[in-house]
Amino acid sequence: MRISAKGRYALAAMVHMAQGYAKGECTTLISISEKLGISKIYLEQVFSLLKRGDIVTSVKGAQGGYMLTRPPVEISAYQVLAAVESALLEKAEDTVTEKAPEIDAALHNLVFDALDSAVKAALEKVTLDDLVLEAEKHSTGQGWMFYI
Repeated sequence: MRISAKGRYALAAMVHMAQGYAKGECTTLISISEKLGISKIYLEQVFSLLKRGDIVTSVKGAQGGYMLTRPPVEISAYQVLAAVESALLEKAEDTVTEKAPEIDAALHNLVFDALDSAVKAALEKVTLDDLVLEAEKHSTGQGWMFYI
């Protein structure tokens, strides 16, 4: 499976937003762009799709930006990718259906459909909350720790 830059950027941006979810504040595209090094113009396209997919909502005004529509534990990696990847689990094309329909059916049933189901199931198990926890494990400790 190959995930496009749009899908990878969407996931990264959603993890960044999930990290700050508890604050209840809006996140601007500029702050995401600066934190992740992704073009703001490209993020606008990605967030348009995420908004249409009901993953984020936009808030207008001086304190505006974007917010997750649900807690990070309720948003799966599959939902994020499905919102931005038009061909995420596109059905495999027929291979030899005209000359050998039985082989084509076997390929679809035991290979293509099985792969699609396994990928979808794996992505549905991973939430934004899981990704935040995993990112914390790999954190370089950029913040300061004060001991009293």
